[in-house]
Amino acid sequence: MTSKKALIGVIMGSDSDWKTLEAATKVCEDFSVPYEAHVVSAHRTPDDMFDYAKNAHKKGLKIIIAGAGGAAHLPGMVASNTPLPVIGVPIKTESLSGMDALLSIVQMPNGVPVATVAIGAARNAALLAIEILATNNQELTDKLIAYKNEIADESRKKDKLIKK
Repeated sequence: MTSKKALIGVIMGSDSDWKTLEAATKVCEDFSVPYEAHVVSAHRTPDDMFDYAKNAHKKGLKIIIAGAGGAAHLPGMVASNTPLPVIGVPIKTESLSGMDALLSIVQMPNGVPVATVAIGAARNAALLAIEILATNNQELTDKLIAYKNEIADESRKKDKLIKK
């Protein structure tokens, strides 16, 4: 989404993480929230990662969603270099099913918070980012209320299907 200035940065350590993080960008599109997406590796391009983190707020970004698998240093290292909220998305891997990433992201030291969602839950990361943005945006608040009403209606329909 490039028509407006990006408010959410979606970054990943590798292009293989895109299959998970693409869900976050679809939520941004559904709510008409401009975003940008980049591969920024904590291990392969650390200078690029630090530059991105240090300058994200200067570009107008408000929140960063950072997905990483394995050692999962990206969310924490970005959080240590930006004044913006960072939401970490642990990426499921074959070796440890994403538990290594989850534990790496959630175990941040005091002073460097990273909000963390479930393994692979990029959709929830984007919804959380939009909820944060909505604290100062009535239009987004209204869209979130409508969305929550919609998912409640879906749940009620499912209840009616199985009620005996």
